Amino acid sequence: MATDLLPALLGNLWSIALVVLFFGGSIFVHELGHFLAARRRGVLVERFSIGFGPPLWSWRGRDGVEYRIAWFPLGGYVLLPELADLGAAEGPSRADLSGRPPVTYGTRMLVFAAGAACNLIFAFVLAVLLWALGQPMSSDGLSTRIGHVAPTLTLPDGREVPSPAREAGLEPGDHIRRIDGRPVAAWIDIQNSLILGTGRDAAGRPQVVFTVERAGRILDVTIHPQLAGDERVRRVGIGPGFELLVHAVAPDSPAAQAGFQPEDEILQADGRPVWSDVPFRAALAAASGRELEVRVRRAGAERVLRLPAAEGAAAVPGAGLTLKTGFQTVHVSPFRQLGDAIGWTYRTLVSLVHPRSDIGLDKMSGPVGIARVLHSAAEVGLRAVFLITLLLNVNLALFNLLPIPVLDGGHMLFATLGRLRGRPLPGSLIAGAQSVFMVVLLSLVAYVTVFSDVPRTLREMRADRAAPPAAAPAAPTAPASAR
Repeated sequence: MATDLLPALLGNLWSIALVVLFFGGSIFVHELGHFLAARRRGVLVERFSIGFGPPLWSWRGRDGVEYRIAWFPLGGYVLLPELADLGAAEGPSRADLSGRPPVTYGTRMLVFAAGAACNLIFAFVLAVLLWALGQPMSSDGLSTRIGHVAPTLTLPDGREVPSPAREAGLEPGDHIRRIDGRPVAAWIDIQNSLILGTGRDAAGRPQVVFTVERAGRILDVTIHPQLAGDERVRRVGIGPGFELLVHAVAPDSPAAQAGFQPEDEILQADGRPVWSDVPFRAALAAASGRELEVRVRRAGAERVLRLPAAEGAAAVPGAGLTLKTGFQTVHVSPFRQLGDAIGWTYRTLVSLVHPRSDIGLDKMSGPVGIARVLHSAAEVGLRAVFLITLLLNVNLALFNLLPIPVLDGGHMLFATLGRLRGRPLPGSLIAGAQSVFMVVLLSLVAYVTVFSDVPRTLREMRADRAAPPAAAPAAPTAPASAR
């Protein structure tokens, strides 16, 4: 017991350390950008803080700057009294600004934009590392082929409704080429395009157009998604197609009698193509009490195996087969990684404010949710942490450039308005707007934490407790992969 507990404890501590390092590091990189640009342009820097509120630790350097780590790790700031008065969040300034020359418009814009620029540079460095190391990807993650079409979807209220994909005529084996006119290259692109979609028909129902390739023909299929699942997001009831491989064969099972071997690729069952584990398991269930003919590929050659009839007490779950899918290491260009992250972040922000979108604040993640995702990534491996941190830094960069008071984009907006009117905006107006939006921003963080992060975390904890221990790296099942 103790020997099992120690590795688990050390692994958990390692995951937490990675969360602190990369989450805190992303904030540090952002503020470092402001700090370096301000010092370079001769702007007075009074304080460099990671976190808000009273200092947990502080030190004043020879450069006169107070460096601190504060109690509330919801971000950070560089106190620049010549550029912005954020006393409500950053504390009052004690600097004497008399006799200092006015800060130019160009300097203001450079300093305010430097934080986002450093986040993007950091994201690019991570993308280069991921390109060099490679990312292990499963066949289902790389797929754009439909592996199965669910007959029904379960709505949040428990009702079973016909699957929108089946009603629209999508079929297993269809290759998805575009969604709403945008190309897709992997299953995550299909999921994101569907969830972030804003299309609606004349009656106001969600609508999406799948462009699929079927038997050499290109078809446009109009589908009306349902809001399903715990997250209430757009789903149509499809799962990815992937190579279905045998991981292990139980001794003395029907599969062993039929001659199955590990690494066999299952191609057909009862003469029908098998694009994922779902149709294969359905074929096993339908063949109860009779022989099932299965075509497999072994060492490059195809052969037919026959599962003997079994039913009742003689039946073995899965005929004694443990299934998996293939994996490969992909090396994606850092420019493509960064471009994809920027594109999806932009589309998420657009969907958040689009009147025809189904994305709301309850779908977002705050600091708690981000830390949870990073912790889950840390349990997978360092490359997963790099990937999530890359996305986090792109999110930080674009979010901070929004023209909202308190954010960097808001400071840039105030500076630009002052430039256009020929004199700075009144200090009281800027201070009032920033105080109001600081309250709004903190309220949004609290809302997302209470109504999104916490319920999502509790659902995942319940699901983890309810899930049986995995015997092998099995392929995705219908409830996990249907979208």
